[in-house]
Amino acid sequence: MGFSSKCSSGGAAASHHENPSRTSNQPQKVLLVLGSLLAAALIVLYRLSLVLLVTREAVRTLKEENEGLRKRLLDETCLKCEAGWELHGGTCYKFSTRKSSWNESRDSCKDLGGDLVKIDSREEQMFLGRRASSLMEEEDDRFWIGLTDSEEEGRWLWVDGSPLETSFWSVREPDNRSKDGAPEANCVRMGERGRADHLDSWFDISCYYLQKSICEKAAETERSSRVCG
Repeated sequence: MGFSSKCSSGGAAASHHENPSRTSNQPQKVLLVLGSLLAAALIVLYRLSLVLLVTREAVRTLKEENEGLRKRLLDETCLKCEAGWELHGGTCYKFSTRKSSWNESRDSCKDLGGDLVKIDSREEQMFLGRRASSLMEEEDDRFWIGLTDSEEEGRWLWVDGSPLETSFWSVREPDNRSKDGAPEANCVRMGERGRADHLDSWFDISCYYLQKSICEKAAETERSSRVCG
């Protein structure tokens, strides 16, 4: 029993002497790991900074090239409209305040080298709606556009023969009703007086009704040394 007690005491003493040595090495290992991580992080940051510098230089070069190209294009070509026409988005528009039937209005547009307007986008509708609203003197003082279903009821076609895809009809339109007593309303006019930003402003009415009109044609190109205005 005495021998066993001595062995136990000796083992405890040995354990007591080993722990401080093992514990004293742990901070060094932690510092070594942290140092390695810091070195790796610095290497990554250095490489990222190089990539960023190269990217910035590439972006700057592209901007300079783009600006140079833009200036060359402006120097070489400008879009122009004839007097009385308005330039917007590469197209010339004429807002005629002379009132006539849909067919007569279309003939007038053709005589000027264009046609009644075909509306292809929301942005174009907004532009035309604002301009039409500013020129309307009364609620019914609207503008013909190049849309009709005169060939087949309910099948709306633009003047170039393409079918209607994006529409901006007003509430309860089209209703195939006309104010002049005509049996059908096969042509379309647009405009909302005092509501320049109101998007849905199309109304069908008899093609014989007298209205103002909007013509359009492609803008002309002209060599110039100044920026288009």
